[in-house]
Amino acid sequence: MDGDLFPWHTEVMSVIKGARERARDEITAAIKDEARRQLADEGAARLSLRAVARELGMASSALYRYYPSRDDLLTALIIDAYDEVGSAAEEALAAALRAEPLDRWTAVCRASRDWAVAHPHEYALIYGSPVPGYAAPQDTVVPASRVGLALIEVAKDAHAEGRLGDPAGGPLAQPVRADAVRLAEELAPELPAPVIAALVAAWAQVFGIVSFEVFGQFNQVVEARGPFFDQAAAALGLQVGLPPQDRIPDTADRPDPLAAPDTPAASGTDGAGMDDDAPGDRRKHANQRA
Repeated sequence: MDGDLFPWHTEVMSVIKGARERARDEITAAIKDEARRQLADEGAARLSLRAVARELGMASSALYRYYPSRDDLLTALIIDAYDEVGSAAEEALAAALRAEPLDRWTAVCRASRDWAVAHPHEYALIYGSPVPGYAAPQDTVVPASRVGLALIEVAKDAHAEGRLGDPAGGPLAQPVRADAVRLAEELAPELPAPVIAALVAAWAQVFGIVSFEVFGQFNQVVEARGPFFDQAAAALGLQVGLPPQDRIPDTADRPDPLAAPDTPAASGTDGAGMDDDAPGDRRKHANQRA
């Protein structure tokens, strides 16, 4: 009734609500930006809500209305990072829709690697060392799956076209087969269990290669890191059973987005090539579950 008598009142309230939502979005973005800066400088284990509030000129009590705890803020940053690398992979998959299966596979892998070397601290947050006392909630599972699902999509499409061969390796050990059958039922019932096992192994190896680069293990070992990665990713695609091509695409002229990146150290790692001055306390999140 009030809205009928005073239509301007509804419009004013809508404008106020929209302004409040925009202000909240802007403050949330500012909090995350400052938290990412702290991650780069101090590492995830030292992330502090009070320090974030102090740098933003906010009262701690005001920041707690956005993120009640440090773990809530960490979870938001983790989900953002997984979504960003997942979006990069999915966009590459869509852009290569009409390409050969091996080219599509390599494009997804390359996009994931390029995002990681361009965002080393965010990558370290999700694939570095665990943050002491932090347990990943269920909310992170779907975002964490996006790159893997993009790779599975390549295999599914090749299988539907009758172009997916047998994966490399012998028969699966029974415990491995049990895992593969379970995952196939959940993710891709049309794919044989050996292909699922090969996909999981390839997914892990892709990010293992990326981690070697981001965390500095390739220093003074691999200089042509972009082309090297493309060659390795294509080889993994062949192991999954994707059809071979006459040649693996020449990537020598492809620009490398971070040829000599800052290499955030994975906490507790003393491998050759690590930068002793790189931020520590990086976390591994991919295998954590609530």
